[in-house]
Amino acid sequence: GSGGFRKRKHDNFPQGQRREEKENVNPSSALMTSFKSFQLELDTRHDKYERLVKLSRDITIESKRTIFLLHRFTSAPNGEEILSESEVKLDAVRRKIKQVAQELIGEDMYQFHRAISPGLQEYVEAVSFQYFIKTRSLISVEEINKQLIFTAEDREETTNMTSNSHDNQPHTWSLKVTPVDYLLGVADLTGELMRLCISSVGNGDIDTPFELSQFLRQIYDGFTFIGNTGPYEVSKKLYTLKQSLAKVENACYTLKVRGSEIPKHMLADVFSTKTELIDQDEGLP
Repeated sequence: GSGGFRKRKHDNFPQGQRREEKENVNPSSALMTSFKSFQLELDTRHDKYERLVKLSRDITIESKRTIFLLHRFTSAPNGEEILSESEVKLDAVRRKIKQVAQELIGEDMYQFHRAISPGLQEYVEAVSFQYFIKTRSLISVEEINKQLIFTAEDREETTNMTSNSHDNQPHTWSLKVTPVDYLLGVADLTGELMRLCISSVGNGDIDTPFELSQFLRQIYDGFTFIGNTGPYEVSKKLYTLKQSLAKVENACYTLKVRGSEIPKHMLADVFSTKTELIDQDEGLP
């Protein structure tokens, strides 16, 4: 009748009849065997995905710690010690990436790319930041991938691998950073360079901000060539890159115009005030 609940089709069958049908299913039939194999394959893939997510999280954490360490380069009395310590930390990160490469043996990397992409982006950011401090230039994706070719010398990280993967392990592993991960890591690098500019001004270094301004302008010009034709994530980070460039350029303008009349120990305060004004104008938090 009107207003009543609609009767479902399977309600016409008694409960006991449905239970009997389940009990009569042959577990050794070809159909059940196929579904069990599908279940095992999906469970194995899901477990591998979760392991990769955990490794990516560890890579992200260690890469961030390396970046925080490198920010002490401008204020440390001996910068070479900071660079040496950062290299040790990056070696530890690469050992984690080696585990990722071992997990992906015989697999299509792009099926698990979403799991490992955040860690790779953070690693690119850390490596490119260290490379810029050393050489004042941008590291290429080919140079990054050369560092991600591993040999079978260290066995300590293979303990979590399955026995089947032990039998089929090659003598070398490699993991290539995709162009998108490289571009996203470089876009994040611009934020660290902006912070490096702040710390340089605070230490009385008025040459580094002008050098960073030219470098960031070159990176921004390169990203504008990509424009809207690139991946969505790249175009989304272009706005943040533009903000970092604007902050550094305004700092250079302030230093150029008023640098001679402001004591060096007060330059950082002027720069911070200018940065806050830019954020307010742009509506940033």
